[in-house]
Amino acid sequence: MARSKELVPGIGRLSRSQVAARRGLWKGLKKSEKPAATESPETVEKSVGGDKNGGKRLIPTSKASRFYPAEDVRLPKKSRKSPKPTALRSSITPGTVLILLAGRFRGKRVVFLKQLDSGLLLVTGPFKVNGVPLRRVNQAYVIATTTKIDLEGFKVDDKINDSYFAKAATKGARSAEAEFFEGGKPKAKEAFPEAKSADQKAVDKAILSSLKKTENLGKYLSASWGLSKGQFPHEMIF
Repeated sequence: MARSKELVPGIGRLSRSQVAARRGLWKGLKKSEKPAATESPETVEKSVGGDKNGGKRLIPTSKASRFYPAEDVRLPKKSRKSPKPTALRSSITPGTVLILLAGRFRGKRVVFLKQLDSGLLLVTGPFKVNGVPLRRVNQAYVIATTTKIDLEGFKVDDKINDSYFAKAATKGARSAEAEFFEGGKPKAKEAFPEAKSADQKAVDKAILSSLKKTENLGKYLSASWGLSKGQFPHEMIF
């Protein structure tokens, strides 16, 4: 009689592994003749001969694996590069008039004040002349002109740095319910800080006093810059 009855033609009640296991029951458990292997130590102390190599050393009993061990936690890559300050172009000095090529005030002429620690340039219109406030710009997006304003004796306050332009963290509605009852009403615009307005006036005052010494220099700063057909900036001297 078959050990595994067929449920349907070609399909038995037991699998092949189950049939093989039942056939081997009468043999009993397999007995191992070899004794259980004892755990070998990781290192063995051996004596090393020679005049220069005398003494005892710990030698590993097994070779190191050819593969690196798998690590779940990724370690950040260590960089040997040290951050270097951004080099300022030789054509840009305090008082140089720059032309902005990108951003909200592109095409405006501004006055360069100083370079910040981040490498960005601190510039201003001044605001009273062309509406450009104290801003940070990248020197890659400016054209340095040969026009220069005398700012001798004027020093920008040290508090005007990169953190001076950081935006304050604003909190939204506390919950979805509070946001729903706001009804999509536009939020009231926050007033410009009085401290920053005073800083802008102090910088403008120093620059405006220098502008009065040169005729039409104020009109030059207030005029927008642009190129006409057939004009190429690499062939022009600013």
